[in-house]
Amino acid sequence: MRKIHPKVEEAVDTLDLNPVTRRRLLAGTGLASASLAATALLAGCGEDQPAAKGAGNYPVTPRWKFVFVCHVTAHPFFTPTQYGIADACALLNCDYQWTGSQNSVVAEMVNATNAGVSAKADGIAVAVIDARAFNGPVNAALDAGIPVVSYNADGEPNNPGTNRLAYIGQPLYDSGRSLGEQLIATGFNGGEVVCFIATPGSLNIQPRSDGARDVLKESGVSHTFTQIATGTDLPAELNAIEAYLQGHANIKAALAVDGGSTDALGKTVAKLKLKDKGVIAGGFDLQPGTLESVKGGSLDYTIDQQPYLQGFLPVMALYLYKLSGGLVSPCDTNTSLSFVTKENVAQFQDVKTRFEGSDTAQKIVPRSGGIPHK
Repeated sequence: MRKIHPKVEEAVDTLDLNPVTRRRLLAGTGLASASLAATALLAGCGEDQPAAKGAGNYPVTPRWKFVFVCHVTAHPFFTPTQYGIADACALLNCDYQWTGSQNSVVAEMVNATNAGVSAKADGIAVAVIDARAFNGPVNAALDAGIPVVSYNADGEPNNPGTNRLAYIGQPLYDSGRSLGEQLIATGFNGGEVVCFIATPGSLNIQPRSDGARDVLKESGVSHTFTQIATGTDLPAELNAIEAYLQGHANIKAALAVDGGSTDALGKTVAKLKLKDKGVIAGGFDLQPGTLESVKGGSLDYTIDQQPYLQGFLPVMALYLYKLSGGLVSPCDTNTSLSFVTKENVAQFQDVKTRFEGSDTAQKIVPRSGGIPHK
């Protein structure tokens, strides 16, 4: 009889077989598959195999799955957000699903949230772009024991619209106020202001427009403020902005409150040579075209809201909630606001990274010198 691993013999001995059956099993006579299976099983959990490990110093967990519901699933703004989700899941041995709507259709997002509840997701993150539609789905998730956080959008100012456990993202109305304050600081002293917005009323961007409007109203500077819809299709945004600016020769300032409109605004200001007329222009996010416009001077500034963190941090929050049995509850997290201008745009353009969605590779980004502060 061929030599049998002693651990296999020990395992077989625990089965209390009669001598003939025991001999046939070990020899593989008519039972080769059983013997091989026993050997493979023991090889997989034998003394020489490392024990299963959890993430870092944490215990072994199930492979939890978190569902992210987005309003524009294919928009380039959310490329770094998805990298953030993937990187956090890789750290924590989790999985995720990216779902929702491609064109800010709230009903599609609600259906995606309900599907996550029905599938018994281990956690859900929702961009709450409507202050009423998500209340029922979020309550259903919480009633089922599924933790829910909002990210990127959180209902109306002072009205989250859901009972989510926390919001992770930029305070949107406040960021709109910063957009307006920077306009005044850049030298705006009155005249016509236009604010371009992809989807008026959508609560991921409408609060920004409202914040900029209110700052200008409070400033006492004589002006008019007009909000113009551009849509979610990127080529259509470019056409809408160009058509408006060509038809309004007296514009003194042009703002945009979403990434696509900002990218299109920078290109249009350059094409129509509006900087020669003293037009001030600013907006949001760090899409490659936007950074080129800041570098070239057609955009005076854009606002960074760190979309990578809006994916990474919700995974961390949901994981810790699951791990601690709810003792470590998610906390509201401001993913920050910083202005990118011609003076500092190089740091975002010179190195391509996952953190801004400009590269797929994992890498260490070196830096040197002091850290800017006030």
